[in-house]
Amino acid sequence: MGGSARGQRALDSDDIPSQSPYERLSQRMLDISGDRGVLKNVIREGAGDPVTPDASVLDITLCGMELGLLSMRKGELARFLFRPTYAYGTLGCPPLIPPNATVLFEIELLDFLDSAESDKFCALSAEQQEQFPLQKILKVATTEREFGNYLFHQNRFCDAKVRYKRALKLLHRRRLVLSEEQHLVEAAKLLVLLNLSFVYLKLDRPAMALRYGEQALLIDQRNAKALFRCGQACLLLTEYEQARDFLVRAQKEQPCNQDINKELKKLSSYYKNYMDREREMYHRMFAPCEKGSSVGRN
Repeated sequence: MGGSARGQRALDSDDIPSQSPYERLSQRMLDISGDRGVLKNVIREGAGDPVTPDASVLDITLCGMELGLLSMRKGELARFLFRPTYAYGTLGCPPLIPPNATVLFEIELLDFLDSAESDKFCALSAEQQEQFPLQKILKVATTEREFGNYLFHQNRFCDAKVRYKRALKLLHRRRLVLSEEQHLVEAAKLLVLLNLSFVYLKLDRPAMALRYGEQALLIDQRNAKALFRCGQACLLLTEYEQARDFLVRAQKEQPCNQDINKELKKLSSYYKNYMDREREMYHRMFAPCEKGSSVGRN
């Protein structure tokens, strides 16, 4: 679930004049908590279904905001008043929010993910899933991938990996009949494989990152992201020749990509340092032998 707070103002509940703008505003607002602790006024209507009542709101610390989000639709912009018990309570949030303050928020719900439907579907057996149309499979796989993306951006890489693997498992299970289905499933697999390759790089497991990157290349051998991920993985594995091959191929696909060009420069630096260490090691290994043979000849 995603949203954006677009402003926050604190109101001291003990000092609000009876005719203050905020008091007049509260009289026109809808009570969504049942005790007038959370009041709502819709500024712009949203579209589609509202957030499901049993949805989980992640990374939200105010219970008033959670109640507010659960009352919204995608794209909706609304203004909320949260009384102290639904906001920062007796402690406040110094230095901006004093104790026992009522706060005003404007919230825009950009998008949300309904993982409940996905969780129920993933709990079905392979035979039961097979009874559903392909579009259902693709929708659930997309939800899993997008939820993984959300977790990835929260730096929860292990949790993101689990979601990506669930999506890939769903797509692997699908028995394909028509060529059009093959195309749709392969396109969905490609996105998940790229995400898996990236998340394993973040987890410092380059061998697994390389594995999933190479699987992505089996679907699209010219995919610049897949080539780039494989190049990064090989560089971490100190497979410099292989890293160069992947990165040069990626550069051919996207010559102006700064990330690819930076990685090639990094590879060049690493390889130079590697060769310098190799020369130094061989010099130390053979220098005594050369000195001894010279003495023997004399």
